[in-house]
Amino acid sequence: MSATASALVHTEGEANTSVARGIWNARVSDERTTSLVTRDADAFLHQSLSSPCLTAIAKAEGIWIEDTAGRRYMDFHGNSVHHIGYGHPRLKQAIKAQIDDLCFAPRRFTCEPAVELAETLGRLAPGDLGKVLFTTGGSDAIEVALRLARAATGRFKTLSFWDAFHGAGFGASSVGGEATFRSGIAGPLLPGAEHVAPWANRHCAYGQDTLEASARACASMVSYVLAREGDFAALVAEPMRATPNPPAPGFWKQVREACDRHGTLLIFDEIPTGLGKTGRFFACEHDDVVPDILVLGKALGGGILPIAGVVARRDLDVAGDYAIGHYTHEKNPVTTRAALTTISIIIEEGLAERAVELGAYAMERLSAFGERCEAIGDVRGRGLLFGVEIVRDRADFAPDNALAERAYYRCLEAGLSLKISGGNVMTLSPPLVITRQELDRALTIVEQSILAG
Repeated sequence: MSATASALVHTEGEANTSVARGIWNARVSDERTTSLVTRDADAFLHQSLSSPCLTAIAKAEGIWIEDTAGRRYMDFHGNSVHHIGYGHPRLKQAIKAQIDDLCFAPRRFTCEPAVELAETLGRLAPGDLGKVLFTTGGSDAIEVALRLARAATGRFKTLSFWDAFHGAGFGASSVGGEATFRSGIAGPLLPGAEHVAPWANRHCAYGQDTLEASARACASMVSYVLAREGDFAALVAEPMRATPNPPAPGFWKQVREACDRHGTLLIFDEIPTGLGKTGRFFACEHDDVVPDILVLGKALGGGILPIAGVVARRDLDVAGDYAIGHYTHEKNPVTTRAALTTISIIIEEGLAERAVELGAYAMERLSAFGERCEAIGDVRGRGLLFGVEIVRDRADFAPDNALAERAYYRCLEAGLSLKISGGNVMTLSPPLVITRQELDRALTIVEQSILAG
């Protein structure tokens, strides 16, 4: 019996099929917008979390997106590409200049921007991470990391967490843990892709009632599974779950030690959380743990061009006789110039430091609001990536998915786009260039959308 869309629990986000979505669709009355959304639905294959679309975007600038009806939304979702905002003038200028100078380089040739980007990431990355390969998307970069781990260890098994997202390709969705991407029609996935439950400060799968206790139990389970069969190539994980859910202090050091004991490589997926979003240039720096392979993407292209990358330990450069990436745009001068410029903007404009300052302010304000609002079970995050957990009451912190979804659409109506994670967590990921005034406006919208019940 095949799985139906209604049978799946969509932990990645809203799935296009709810009652609230139907109400939203009925309210879209602009003829140009409805025409374009209808054409989109007729032309594109339908899939959860994508087509049919919410609305049609005509402009994107700074923290704002604007639809074809002229409605503007502060974008606190942005598929995590918009760290420097949309259309950063310096980035656009650099891309235009690079197109005029050198628009493409075939894969078997090199060019200055590609080499400079690889060298830059090697300098910035922690530890001995210094060998690089570029792809056009995070899913492909994860699969490069998996191939490299196989080549380096001679093993094929992986360990990762349920409910994690690592991409939509067959390899990436195999190590991922979301039903939307790996159940029903996904069919047989990669063999040897094992999973354990993640840490959680609520409804912990290990039966714990604090984040610290849950993290200890989770780390113990990771160690147990790695030892049980002894032949895992890699553990693949986000250093901070982008739901968002930071780990307890010391968690990753325990996992790092377990990986070292059992000859398992540690792959950190920083595709949504790297490049300053959490307040450090690399999210793993919060926990003082260096992975063996680090994967970047999304914001690396500055919200304009697609580029992702793998940064590995230098001694893992062991697959020279094989093709582990072999992508057409592996050394594209335009995408690599975009990434170089994005990195420069993040560093020179102090955007990671800005994430620390504004993130602390937002967390303090939302936490104070949560003390007054019974519908909020938790406020958590790092830097400018934080979430508000919506619950029915605080007696058992049962999730209130329906209220979270109503609040989501109220936010859209009020001019704020965001994402729902895990069914009941309003996930807020503002661009790092946001002003304090804009952030206050957005937080007011969030608070009012929840209070409306």
